Amino acid sequence: MKKLLLAGGAGFIGSHLIDRLLKRNDFDMLVVVDSLWTGRARNVAHIRDQRLVLVRSEVEHFESDFQFDEIFHLASPASPPVYMREPERTISANLIGAMRLVKLLKEGGRICFTSSSEVYGNPLVNPLPETYRGSVDCTGPRSSYDEGKRCTEALLFESNRVRGVDVRVARIFNVYGPRTRADDGRAVSNFIANALSGKPIVVHGDGLQTRSWGYVDDIVDGLERLFWLENFNHVGAVNVGNDREVSVLEIAQYVAGLIPGTIIIHDDPAPQDPSNRRPDLTLCREILPGWSCKVPYEEGLVRTLRWFEANCEIAEIRPPMRSRAGHDHRHHLR
Repeated sequence: MKKLLLAGGAGFIGSHLIDRLLKRNDFDMLVVVDSLWTGRARNVAHIRDQRLVLVRSEVEHFESDFQFDEIFHLASPASPPVYMREPERTISANLIGAMRLVKLLKEGGRICFTSSSEVYGNPLVNPLPETYRGSVDCTGPRSSYDEGKRCTEALLFESNRVRGVDVRVARIFNVYGPRTRADDGRAVSNFIANALSGKPIVVHGDGLQTRSWGYVDDIVDGLERLFWLENFNHVGAVNVGNDREVSVLEIAQYVAGLIPGTIIIHDDPAPQDPSNRRPDLTLCREILPGWSCKVPYEEGLVRTLRWFEANCEIAEIRPPMRSRAGHDHRHHLR
């Protein structure tokens, strides 16, 4: 029986990926490592599977007596306010975390990494194919996240080239849905949190910048197939996202329409906010035939709003607490 490790499993996407992993019957242990920097223990509190071992630790400091057959690296903030506030820690979680995880990989095992569309920077082409090398400012205010993802990709694919490590990398485009933090700092969570709190929705700039909005269930469907369900020979990153391109302002207007009385105001543009984000899914559709984002944003936003209401998220809008670095890995999340 296999042993699996998922870093960042108490986070938004990580917790959904755990739910999918636990449907498998080919492993006897799933170790979930999370420092609770931006993840939350309650995201996995519903799980009663005896195979799950929850460990509170920063991924860079995690130690284990086991070697793992499959490792999933999701240990990174994706919230701009968080990674711009703690850039060194963001780079460390991505890159040093990956260096640590590769050492825990059993010979012949597979390591999977959730990279980001941010590796493309503010793109000069649209839609974005995986062959596009990007237009990233390596010293700008978003560089800790952008370059952290880019360098981690380089590390993993060099491990494949030099040592034959089995590597799968997903470049995820904008994801939203249940288990997002209200204080996450990204568009959908900001808009819903403000509207439910009776505050104006704040749109940075004119709001005409576009994104591809992927509902979390669809994105995790893609990750499940890319990371373990499908067999293919491709070595390289794969775009996973929705290729329906919608402006930020249109999303804000739709959320405002769901909550009567909500107004929209405009603020200064966010620093180096990309003008557009749309994946070229040609490669993804070749590797994962039949997969696509099926939930339209109109339905996904309603589902997300209902989850925020049901889970009293608005009472928890506050900066995420930083956990102690190097917390004893023997303690469970609590």
